[in-house]
Amino acid sequence: MAREVNNAGPANAIYGLGFIGAAIYFIGQTATFWSGLLGFLKAVIWPVFLVYELFKFLYGV
Repeated sequence: MAREVNNAGPANAIYGLGFIGAAIYFIGQTATFWSGLLGFLKAVIWPVFLVYELFKFLYGV
């Protein structure tokens, strides 16, 4: 029987810390429940914002 090894532990930890930081940042800027919910959803997809801003900085989009 083959043994499956998961080597993504450090990457998951970095994403988790990034998620917590993004949630604090986005939710901290809100004033209503619905904008807080939107802030939570933004925190879930924070890597999308990171890559977008990186490409905008590198290529001047």
